[in-house]
Amino acid sequence: MAGSLNEATLIGYLGADPEVRHTQDGRPVCNLRVATSQSWTDKSSGEKRERTEWHRVTIYNEGLCGVAEKYLSKGSRVFLRGQIQTRKWQDQSGQDRYTTEIVLQGFNAQLIMLDGRNNSERENDGYDQPEPNYGGGGAPIDDEIPFAPEWRG
Repeated sequence: MAGSLNEATLIGYLGADPEVRHTQDGRPVCNLRVATSQSWTDKSSGEKRERTEWHRVTIYNEGLCGVAEKYLSKGSRVFLRGQIQTRKWQDQSGQDRYTTEIVLQGFNAQLIMLDGRNNSERENDGYDQPEPNYGGGGAPIDDEIPFAPEWRG
């Protein structure tokens, strides 16, 4: 194949606070759990339906790890652009397992905060917006993407 493209773009909500750990040589690695949802009306029953997908995101870029650790928290709405990677590992019983994740590393990695503020600030400043619902129905996705700060790796 002459050329190919491996790029994943997500707009979703964090299901948990970012988890930052460090490699043996001190470089940060950040793990995110991101929920994306789609909703539709069932044509046969007229019922509103919704499906949520959960994505593993791993950030190897030091600058983006710092931004995620400092500014993101559970419920934060984010735009992410990275590559899809599948890695093989062994569980405790020696069975081969596979994990597919979105990886942000290198120059083309992108993280945009779509909230503009973190959840703790939101609680204290009178900013009245309902929190996303992660139970059962999943996380809502708005049609509009507001202007937000952007960090590139």
